[in-house]
Amino acid sequence: MRLLYFHQHFATPLGSGGTRSYEFARACIARGHSVTMVCGAHAQSGLNLPWNQSAGWSRGDVEGIDVISLPLPYSNRDGLLRRGWTFTWFALCSLRLALTESYDVAFATSTPLTAALPGLAARWLRGKPFVFEVRDLWPELPRALGVRNPLLLGAMSFLEWAAYRGADACIGLSPGIVAGIQRRAPHGRAVTLIPNGCDLDLFHPRRRAPLALPGIATGDFVAGFTGAHGPANGLDALLDVARELRRRGDTRVKLAFIGDGKEKDRLRALATADGLTNCLFFNPVPKQQLGAITASLDCGLMVLKDVPAFYDGTSPNKFFDYAAAGIPIVNNYPGWLAAMIEQAGAGIVVPPRDPAAFADALQALATDPERCRRAGTAARTLAEQRFARGDLSAQFVDVLQGVAQKLS
Repeated sequence: MRLLYFHQHFATPLGSGGTRSYEFARACIARGHSVTMVCGAHAQSGLNLPWNQSAGWSRGDVEGIDVISLPLPYSNRDGLLRRGWTFTWFALCSLRLALTESYDVAFATSTPLTAALPGLAARWLRGKPFVFEVRDLWPELPRALGVRNPLLLGAMSFLEWAAYRGADACIGLSPGIVAGIQRRAPHGRAVTLIPNGCDLDLFHPRRRAPLALPGIATGDFVAGFTGAHGPANGLDALLDVARELRRRGDTRVKLAFIGDGKEKDRLRALATADGLTNCLFFNPVPKQQLGAITASLDCGLMVLKDVPAFYDGTSPNKFFDYAAAGIPIVNNYPGWLAAMIEQAGAGIVVPPRDPAAFADALQALATDPERCRRAGTAARTLAEQRFARGDLSAQFVDVLQGVAQKLS
């Protein structure tokens, strides 16, 4: 099987982005298939490919993956218009590849939703099997976050409808996403749940060591947030927790923000202006380094804006990294991940918008090393039993093979 794989935000372990597509592509290759990956350009990709002047893009081999990187820079600091332009151009440039490359199956993963366009072209214009992976429900999430432009929401809704009907099969990353696809897809459309997974080797408790990060002293209890600092993450909640800890006179608990995004500068400025010395901000780091840092945190922070659409409709990488690293998880919103944390005893779930309860949870862990140890062990067990990346990658390849064989 020759797979043409569209993922605008593709990254390798040398970068600091999510590596789901890298792992899935490697699993396909291990099963004897070939993969051409089409992606954009961003600082967190970890790619360094030779430029092809005649083609107008970079192309090269990455551990057996034939990667085409289109010259469309992207940053999660970009505004809405800039993002929209980049998303649209990536889709249009990808159409050319969908119509000219040699392949058996087309696969596209969102976000953005426009990634479905080359897959639909492959299906409708060349009769190729097309599998669509949904990482976020659009337009549901943008609408929940306050987007009100009726033309934009209408275009998203139409593209979502077309993608679910044009695809031969769909993959959703969370129960809420799967349910959302099933609501709009034709009856009988194959929809498979494959959440983000755990890299059980890169994120491992054995990598725990004293944190060599500025501002952290021996004896500090470090609660870390690793990931995007965007409007959807609701990280002002952590500043409220920091204020509550300061009010209580707690100087031991430190909140480490590791990552980047359009909200980061504002959050750092607010923390500085308020004298929140318990908030420490760090640049994103490559996955290979992040594994050791995550294992060395005292707990991981799962924080999202209090939006009901997020409760069962997201599958954040950081949850799976924390679990694989064997550290307790503190979560501030309900939903499928919160339920698993509570059922497994892998951490503490607190109500949204309740900085006092959040501070209580952090202080409870900071003063009870045995409770931390038990929760961390439970988190690692959950990672091994339910979210091993190897198992999920095999399931992914099975879906693609099943579609290819059914339509061959």
